[in-house]
Amino acid sequence: MNASDPHVYAFAEIFGEPPADFAVPVDWAAVETWLGMRLPADYKAIAAAYGPLDIGAWLWLHMPCVNRGWFDYGAWVQQARRDAPGVLPFGATRTADTLYWDTTASDNPDHWPVVMHCQDDENAGRDPWRRFATPLVPTLARLVADGMRPVAARSGMQTDLERTPWTPPPRRPEPTAQQRAALTAGSGLEALIALVPPPATPALGKHNWDWLYERLHTRLPGDYVRLMERYGAGSWVGWLRFNTPLDEDQYALAPWAECYADTYQGQRAEFPEYHPLAVYPEPGGILPFAGSIDGDQLCWLTEGATPDDWPLIVVPRHADQGPPLSTGLTDTLLEWLRGRFATEGLPPLGRRDEDPLDYIDFAPYAAEPAADDQ
Repeated sequence: MNASDPHVYAFAEIFGEPPADFAVPVDWAAVETWLGMRLPADYKAIAAAYGPLDIGAWLWLHMPCVNRGWFDYGAWVQQARRDAPGVLPFGATRTADTLYWDTTASDNPDHWPVVMHCQDDENAGRDPWRRFATPLVPTLARLVADGMRPVAARSGMQTDLERTPWTPPPRRPEPTAQQRAALTAGSGLEALIALVPPPATPALGKHNWDWLYERLHTRLPGDYVRLMERYGAGSWVGWLRFNTPLDEDQYALAPWAECYADTYQGQRAEFPEYHPLAVYPEPGGILPFAGSIDGDQLCWLTEGATPDDWPLIVVPRHADQGPPLSTGLTDTLLEWLRGRFATEGLPPLGRRDEDPLDYIDFAPYAAEPAADDQ
């Protein structure tokens, strides 16, 4: 233990000495430049000595480190700062609470008090903020006094730590004049491309459209095909994920549609009041092609003279079934990105005081060569 560091010593007095594993390297200058502010000295000392922690089997102390776990520190910080301006996140609990520093309280980060956003209180309509009025180590000591177990172990959320410092994600480029214009004007694929430039190589899969049509026993709407040929599979704003259309893995369009049909039919048999729709290949059935990270499904209602007549419908996971949408796929996506459309399953993306160009994006999946190119 680094007994010469008072912060590490104070932490170790409560939670025990650092783990025997290697100290996690951190380029604090790079991290602080990316954040645009300095960090408290006690946090930096503890994180460097202990690494990411699971404290009291209740609280995760996150840190910037290279790991093979599922937790992405950079994405988490960016999202948490969007959710709560004026505070900076550093931890979370098993009850979905988030711990922050109140960065507005002082110009000196060592004086930043800890605040905690309590999800249960927000859900109940109460003030969700618990204000401790103390920095990190005194706050942890108070939580122990209130009943948190005084134990700490390496976090299971950031696993397989590596010995190289974490590299901050690149800064988002400034929006172009073309993007600014497309945020408010235009329609269709041309406007969407101006707003969110597509990847150079869309991820479509190893087969071709005729293969997909044969497997599904139907063609698909032309606006979907045109959209996918420009963007391919990927995630819009980290929420809406388009399945790979021309592939065979379990989450590609056709296998997922078949799996989802079986699941929906089973739920419909048991709870028909919550699952009122037919499922393709039933006449007029829903055919999913994209889904949210929360399990909502964006589908076609396969009714009409041709696939181009199919209306869109969202099958929400946590709400009653709503009616079909009144606009086509590309314009629905465009208006949702602009912040001018929302429904169950496609919620508002940002706050009213946010510029959509600060957060809307498309993250493409990795493209693989088509069968003819291999």
